[in-house]
Amino acid sequence: MEALQSNQASTAVKEVPQVAASTTAEVNVDSFDIPVGFSNRHIHLSKDDLYSLFGDWYQLKKTKDLSQPGQYACNETVTICGPKGAIEKVRILGPLREQTQVEILEGDTFKLGMATQPRMSGQLKGSPGITIIGPKGSVQLTEGLIIAQRHIHMNLTDSERLGVRDKQIVSIEFNGPRGGILNNVAIRANVTSSLECHIDTEEANAMGAKSSTKVKIIK
Repeated sequence: MEALQSNQASTAVKEVPQVAASTTAEVNVDSFDIPVGFSNRHIHLSKDDLYSLFGDWYQLKKTKDLSQPGQYACNETVTICGPKGAIEKVRILGPLREQTQVEILEGDTFKLGMATQPRMSGQLKGSPGITIIGPKGSVQLTEGLIIAQRHIHMNLTDSERLGVRDKQIVSIEFNGPRGGILNNVAIRANVTSSLECHIDTEEANAMGAKSSTKVKIIK
């Protein structure tokens, strides 16, 4: 899941600067120092599916960069269709991928009439397919519809500071009057990521999270 930018949880991800790494060897897991970004439904397209939806050799138009290096929101949107209904104006995120991936909210499954499960980005085998409609054509996916599993992006310095490793599953705690704990949060640590926890707008609303919200890891 790569998130969109916004100051409101009801739309998408806020870009937050990376937290500086600690200069000591002590792991401080008690401080609320991990920024949070919120994502709405969105789609990542393959090149072939882009051409089918928008025409041959079409180039996506970037509107703004996102919090993770190299990721960006595009001007273009599409409609996704299930057996019971459709959702319009689903934002495309770049860059292009090898396989098209549609990320929706739990509540969207009722409108579409389709069930799917939380998955990590790219883990699409066995996921449901869905119809995508663009201005020049449509695409029928055989798989690729997911709810994004909540996760925390970080670089390797952050993972050492926080005492976690790539692919580890942790819990996170939210402060505030509606705060609480969310389980099953995946760590995504590599050399290029910026420190940010990604949850969707439904999860953000449940925890009363705002653009300034930060969380701490509970292992």
